[in-house]
Amino acid sequence: MKGNEELKEYLKEELEVVFFEEVVLFFSVVKWVILATIVGILVGLATTVFLKILDKSVRFHAYFSHYYFLLPFGILLSKLLIKYLAPEAEGHGTEKVIESIHRRSGRIDVKVIPVKLMATVLTLATGGSVGKEGPAAQIGAGISSFMASLLRFSDTDRKKLVVCGISAGFASIFGTPISGALFGMEVLFLGSMMYEVILPSFVSGIVAYQTAKLFGISYEYFPMSFYVPSMAHFLTFSVLAGIFFGIIAVLFIEVLKFVEFVFKKLQINDSLKAVLGGAILILLTFLLSDDYLGLGLDRIHDALVVGDAKPWDFLAKSLFTSVTLAAGGSGGIVTPLFFVGSTSGVLFAKLLGLNARIFAALGFVGVLSGAANTPISSSVMAIEIFGPKIGPYAAIVSVISFLITGHRSVYPSQRIGIRKSPSVEVEIGVEVEDVRPTVKPTGLSTVADLYRYIRKIGRFLRLIALRKGRLKKRQ
Repeated sequence: MKGNEELKEYLKEELEVVFFEEVVLFFSVVKWVILATIVGILVGLATTVFLKILDKSVRFHAYFSHYYFLLPFGILLSKLLIKYLAPEAEGHGTEKVIESIHRRSGRIDVKVIPVKLMATVLTLATGGSVGKEGPAAQIGAGISSFMASLLRFSDTDRKKLVVCGISAGFASIFGTPISGALFGMEVLFLGSMMYEVILPSFVSGIVAYQTAKLFGISYEYFPMSFYVPSMAHFLTFSVLAGIFFGIIAVLFIEVLKFVEFVFKKLQINDSLKAVLGGAILILLTFLLSDDYLGLGLDRIHDALVVGDAKPWDFLAKSLFTSVTLAAGGSGGIVTPLFFVGSTSGVLFAKLLGLNARIFAALGFVGVLSGAANTPISSSVMAIEIFGPKIGPYAAIVSVISFLITGHRSVYPSQRIGIRKSPSVEVEIGVEVEDVRPTVKPTGLSTVADLYRYIRKIGRFLRLIALRKGRLKKRQ
């Protein structure tokens, strides 16, 4: 009898726990699906308005592209708009959203939404070298933050809702609902993700994408069809490409930081800095080309469709973008990363006699992964834009590029979630801009060890080349 009573008591307690847990989880799922859907619709509509206005500004720039003298005025107006109306809208958008989540629990002034939109349109219409995703992320985050304030959310729920806004903005700006959702979760921390917001992020990203499509926004995709004669051969070049794109990402980050440092050190007011930045861009345009002004979509298209790019394209775009942002221009940084990645991919392919289009696509996501520390969303983006066949190679390239970049980022407010190597000591939880890595060599402790590793890699590559030569002779 006593045993039966104990069994009944156990079953009663267990059923109560299971019942109440499932009820709470059910209502939590319903709550976040509804909230994420509302965020997705609102951000999708806002992105649609932004993209339609942006399209007109890009056409204006294309028509008046020879009027380079507008650059200083465009950057100056953009700088003044942000300085006096919404200082939070400064920079390349996503960075400020990350900063607000980590430092202010996602609180964003609603004025950021119209100010960021106008400032970015001004910058791009006059030729500034920036992207379009930063404003979309900031607009999405601003809408979400305003909605959280109306509903009097706790700081925890506010952060989750703002992450949904980032995901919705990114998904609807590029037409990549899954990678957009992942980007919103992955970009906050270097090496970790907010899994507690995975459901609402996916819902908001998909809904925002579908809303933008419903209201007439179309997206361009580049499905890649290619034949791989030797898996080991292509895999080897994918590894080398990942290392190359990681180095390109480091170069982009360092150029960005250096130009920003130089502008900060100038002993002149912000208005003069804006005019000076515009003048420098005019000079660079005369010296190089106007290909590096604006979004640069034509050059990205050429790299991905034709496999055409100049060897210095990625360097020039890095410089143009760095000057635009340091001078006070407003806009995103992901589109310039696409430009840098795709054009450097063409260079890599031509140096090694490979398919330029395929490696332009791998560079497109590889440099983004390294510079933004987003290997998962970058890998998924490759599948969404270029098709499933490129997926395995894009994943390898993205992860290696992410590792090669080290503890750096185009988003200084990202927080360190992991150490990329046990040989590099960094403090977990601090922001990237405050990181001072300490190298503690383990396996490669001496120059002799490094030399031996390089020789082993060289032997491996020679064996592959010999095998390829024998196969050709047999054929």
